[in-house]
Amino acid sequence: MTKDEILEAAAQIFSKKGFHAASMQDIAEAVHLQKASLYHHVASKQEILLELLNRALDLLIERVTKDCDSPAPPDEKLRRAIRTYLNALSEYDYLAAVLLLEHRSLEPELRVRHIPRRDRFESIWRDLIQQGVEAGVFHCRSASLAARALLGTMNWTITWYRRDGSLSIEEIADQFADMFLNGLLVREAASDGR
Repeated sequence: MTKDEILEAAAQIFSKKGFHAASMQDIAEAVHLQKASLYHHVASKQEILLELLNRALDLLIERVTKDCDSPAPPDEKLRRAIRTYLNALSEYDYLAAVLLLEHRSLEPELRVRHIPRRDRFESIWRDLIQQGVEAGVFHCRSASLAARALLGTMNWTITWYRRDGSLSIEEIADQFADMFLNGLLVREAASDGR
């Protein structure tokens, strides 16, 4: 039994039952260990949660950063980052559910260890939007607010997206990118004076 297998089982259990309803016994049974043997691999349910949150953010930071570091224009970088992020949420759905729905379950002393990663991930999006503003490609009053709005929209997909639904995750990503980059208002031709 490896720690990775334990964490994978824990992510599935936490995403299905919720962190508070899940028990160490549930995790032990899922990986065919005695509860006492589980503690040879992990210290506590809280430590498992912290490890899952950090692994999720490390994975997301690595993937999204690749899009942001490309030489493409800011709007194309943002479009790619949206697609990459939603693909990762879909691919790692159990881990994504834990990250997005259970982070508030961390005890304060562990939350302090988690917050820098969370802030780093958010800063990637904020910085990407700010680059677009500075390049004259985007217009917004607050890159931070825009990043939070975009993340909020994308994060919520984990509650309603279904692989067998009418839209693929790529189609959803493209529609989100179009709405975010172009807005919902129909634009008049250049003759309207804007």
